[in-house]
Amino acid sequence: MASRILAASSAFRAIASPSSSALRTPAARSFRSSAARLNDTATTSVTTPVRRPVGAFRGGMIGFLLGTSAAAYGTYYYVLEEYRLANEMLTEDIYALQAAVQRIHNYVGSLEEKVDAMQKKK
Repeated sequence: MASRILAASSAFRAIASPSSSALRTPAARSFRSSAARLNDTATTSVTTPVRRPVGAFRGGMIGFLLGTSAAAYGTYYYVLEEYRLANEMLTEDIYALQAAVQRIHNYVGSLEEKVDAMQKKK
């Protein structure tokens, strides 16, 4: 028992002595953590998968594919809108042509009736 007391007192003297490294560097501070937190950190670092950095080639390919897809998407909808407008204009022209042909048909019909009426008078 006496040896324990002497060992404890020598440890206390080592901590309290001015030659201790903790007293020589007052700005230095040791960071400590509880055993539970230390175990938690140790298990977390083991279970976390190692993440590979995205390489320049792989990042370039992904960027190229995204850019190409965005350009294709924009072009597709631009062409689709142009097609719709052209189709509407063509439909309007077809209806206008149909109306003009109907007017000419009616006019020719009225001229034929007038010619028939003139021939009957003779």
